[in-house]
Amino acid sequence: MKKAYLELHLAVFLFGFTAILGAVIEMHTIYLVWWRVLLTSLSLWLLFGIHKRLKLVPRKYILIFLGIGVLVAVHWLTFFGAIKASNASITLVCMAAGSFFTAILEPLILRHRIHWFEPLMGVLVIPGMALVVNQTELSMMNGILLGLTSALLASIFAILNKKYIKRADEITISCLEMTSAFLFISLLLPFAGAELSGFSILPRGQDLLYLLVLAFVCTTFAYVIAMRALHHISAFASNLVINLEPVYGIILAWLLLHENKELTPGFYLGVGIILFAVFTYPVLKKKFQKQII
Repeated sequence: MKKAYLELHLAVFLFGFTAILGAVIEMHTIYLVWWRVLLTSLSLWLLFGIHKRLKLVPRKYILIFLGIGVLVAVHWLTFFGAIKASNASITLVCMAAGSFFTAILEPLILRHRIHWFEPLMGVLVIPGMALVVNQTELSMMNGILLGLTSALLASIFAILNKKYIKRADEITISCLEMTSAFLFISLLLPFAGAELSGFSILPRGQDLLYLLVLAFVCTTFAYVIAMRALHHISAFASNLVINLEPVYGIILAWLLLHENKELTPGFYLGVGIILFAVFTYPVLKKKFQKQII
């Protein structure tokens, strides 16, 4: 259990770095996500002998994981779209709503009773995330709406992955979902001609290096260890840890992008609330129940 939490925290740190890369890569959102899922799916197919692993997975569950991959694709499109429409910090704050969505949806999808501390912890992180970024402009509304949509989709596919995690190993699941995301976005490209005018599909300059880091480190590696952690912790618990993504992302933006963003007392208060929720959940879980399915 402890190892699973450590792996998930490492994955979330890398997910936070994803927002930084999304801000500095100058490609259009669709091309950015297309390259991300292309490189990630290729790395999984080439490194892990997926064709042999697929023989062990019933066709029904292959189709289910391919369907979840479509949700992953739309999640990333809305996530990077929110960054372009607002900024990395606002987008990451919106992702905090994922815990609230999960607290509501997980009992419905996984068919288990709601434990009183799950909605409490889910609601608790929301003011914490609001304090991390102390103001938003009206012009950021489109980014906020895209960010909330991204959070909802992230919650749904995390729950579905938890539901079907025992039907295949995490490498195979990741590969199926990344491949499906790539195929889905490839189908979208012909319908986005006008939107993509003026943008090159080929990465230029440092964008190529950033894309390689985004695909191989922040996606292939991070996604696989996050999936592995789901074998041992609930989707709700994972989403609470994922609420640290905005904190990691904003700190990384401050350090690496040299943003002149003052870290106010409200920022530290927000971080404290998030940390309290993240680390209180396992304590309450251990005290009030033996296992959350």
